[in-house]
Amino acid sequence: MTLSDWIEESRDRIRYDGVKKGAYASAQEFWAGALGHFGRHVWNYGESIHDKDWDVLLVLDACRIDLLADVADETEYDVLDGFDPDRDATNSVASRSPEWIAKTFDPETYADELSGTAYVTANPHSRDVPDPDSLYLFDEVWKYGWDTEYGVVPPRAMTDRAIDVWRDHDPDRMIVHYMQPHLPFRSLVDEYPEWFRFEVGLDNPAPSQHKTLWRRLRDREVPHDLVWEAYCDNLEWVLDDMALLSENLDADTVAISSDHGNAMGEWWVYGHQSPIPIPALKRVPWVTFSATDTGEYEPELEAEDVEVSEAEYEDRLKNLGYL
Repeated sequence: MTLSDWIEESRDRIRYDGVKKGAYASAQEFWAGALGHFGRHVWNYGESIHDKDWDVLLVLDACRIDLLADVADETEYDVLDGFDPDRDATNSVASRSPEWIAKTFDPETYADELSGTAYVTANPHSRDVPDPDSLYLFDEVWKYGWDTEYGVVPPRAMTDRAIDVWRDHDPDRMIVHYMQPHLPFRSLVDEYPEWFRFEVGLDNPAPSQHKTLWRRLRDREVPHDLVWEAYCDNLEWVLDDMALLSENLDADTVAISSDHGNAMGEWWVYGHQSPIPIPALKRVPWVTFSATDTGEYEPELEAEDVEVSEAEYEDRLKNLGYL
């Protein structure tokens, strides 16, 4: 965002939300932008996934490490047995998906690793992969596995494609990029559609005022507990598929991690819009387990060659809280 963009959006906020609320939001956006500039041009950190040991990497988009710890404490997922957030963690190279994709799939740095890696993804930012031909296999499930009811690719579609690719295409390694627990939250979509559809209307009259749930949290329009509960539910949505996946893959080391975390007020930051190097965005899980293919499940979703228009692409990014 340029300074002129910030000034224009600040005027919109103050016009529609009043001086106090609009100025507060604009000050926070300016602060986040400054931190993003620092992370982009001055200092950043993180460990590449290519420097770690894994056969299959399950990327749970925007998964905070304390979120996984909370769910692990309250549930009984075998793949999280013994999870320790102090031990089973790593620092991501990124604070948002486009940054993670650009760094992870850099063909000049990781040509050898990428040549044997399949990338199966629900994230539309896969269009930012620098050179798709550098990958052993590139499966953009978001193009044909999109659920219009929830505005996202559901976990089962990704699990189906992961099992099929691993069984039938024999890559050396595979990255499976689920969109959960990222927005939209399934438990809130029906009750509060305006939080996820980002349509201009009486509630939200200015195009620049499209508010993600994180900005609504910042502006105290939604309670923290409601957001956290829905966030946990979205994580359980994808973890429910981990048991199925673990019984239908043959892999010595399956890792669960994330491309980045999510800020919920830490350092006066909300969401993950900029490359900001703070722990809430950079510290992510790194949990490993082994998997054995029983052959009991046959995937239903098949890959399709589908063209997605620019308008459809932008709509899907909006459903996920981008743009």
